[in-house]
Amino acid sequence: MFSSIGKFSKSISIKILVGIIILPFVFWGMGDIFRGGNQNILATIDSDKISSKEFFNYLNRLNLTEKEQKDLTKTNLMERILSEYIGKTIIDLEIEDFGIILTDSSLKDYIINDKTFYKNKKFSRAEYEKFLLKSGLSAPSFEKNISDQEKKRQLLSYLAQGLYVSDFLIQSSFSKENQIKNIKYINLNNYYDKRTITKEEINKTYIENKNLFQQTYKSINFIELKPDKLVGDKDYSENYFKKIDKIENDILDGVTLELVANNNNLTVIKTDEVNNQKNNILGIKETSIDDDLFNEFFKIKSLNSPELINFKNKYYIAQISSQNKIAGKINDRPVNDAIIKQIKIKNIIENNIKISKEISKGDFKESNMEEYAKKNSIDVKKTQLKNLKNNEIFSEDIIKEIFKMNDKQINLITDSTLSKNFIVYIDNTKKISIEKNSKDYEKYKSQAKLNLARDIYNVYDKSINNKYKIDVNNKALERIKNSF
Repeated sequence: MFSSIGKFSKSISIKILVGIIILPFVFWGMGDIFRGGNQNILATIDSDKISSKEFFNYLNRLNLTEKEQKDLTKTNLMERILSEYIGKTIIDLEIEDFGIILTDSSLKDYIINDKTFYKNKKFSRAEYEKFLLKSGLSAPSFEKNISDQEKKRQLLSYLAQGLYVSDFLIQSSFSKENQIKNIKYINLNNYYDKRTITKEEINKTYIENKNLFQQTYKSINFIELKPDKLVGDKDYSENYFKKIDKIENDILDGVTLELVANNNNLTVIKTDEVNNQKNNILGIKETSIDDDLFNEFFKIKSLNSPELINFKNKYYIAQISSQNKIAGKINDRPVNDAIIKQIKIKNIIENNIKISKEISKGDFKESNMEEYAKKNSIDVKKTQLKNLKNNEIFSEDIIKEIFKMNDKQINLITDSTLSKNFIVYIDNTKKISIEKNSKDYEKYKSQAKLNLARDIYNVYDKSINNKYKIDVNNKALERIKNSF
């Protein structure tokens, strides 16, 4: 019943350092470290051995998707996972070498002082148990994770202690976010949004990608696990969560949704086969489920396999009872919208690549920028940037990229979703100095210290990579790959 630790790492507020120093040690091009040998031993780190069974159990705990499992034999995903696992093992060895420990009393302090588990301003064992249940974790596995992360944090603190940060580094950190830049720019979205998409383009795209426009229709059965129905109490008491825990174990042992409903006098709600817009094949909308809750249910992949779902502090058991894929018609609104979106993205990518190539070859200068704007009936605008914040035109990420540019340089800058696309030319830059009595001085001093610490960690990464002799049994690795 326990899922991977990543499931709760986003929700807990305990100040632990999750994943800052995993040190994956990516072993690409390592030559003969991959070799034959005892099939029960997958890898050795000096005299420490990693068994095939140990690594196989680790893989199972990752809850890989069906696609990821298929990719294990076709890509280097397995090698990457093993590389990360070896990196974690090496960090554990380093922690042991440094004699870093976390006592039971210290661990207890971490938990009882976290406000996630507070009720009426005090630590509540019931709140703690509720958190574990919602996260799908046992107390030992959760507490071990806290202990491991805190020991990693102590290792990092040890490596970074006593760092001196010069005024130059503090100014450099400040300048990455604060400078006066006078720029010219073209908002390419003003061009892309005006471009007309023809019926011929839509028909051609539909015919070439018809299989992509299939819609999945699912029939959903579910029950709500209300406290008053399960334990005769409206409050979410400890007895209620014990009952939830028992029901979850029952369905993992194969008890059906219908039997859970019968045993607890609960009503099963059933839907027609509907798509992700809650419409059945006739276009009639399903009204028995809230939209957000429906989206949670629709994510279920397995057929006739009930799952316990916690949504907005309420608990449900839901299952997909039937599932079919039906080809969407070109005139269906979702299909038509998807085709238009696909064409727009394709046009943006092709045009951005063309401009980027011209810029990289030196064939797209300030004068070309003016010609391009005139040819496509869009404006070249001017503005001044002073910092990352409060800008109506550019996002923070885009301003960060602009601040990296030099005077008289031209570049095409986009965001990760290609929803914002700009050609930017730097007229001139004026550096701003930060004074020691500034209210932000300590902030940028901390940033500079963090950047310097990262450099130290990179050196440390390489040094401990050379410190340990690592051998990987390639035959055992292939055997595990082929078992999926």
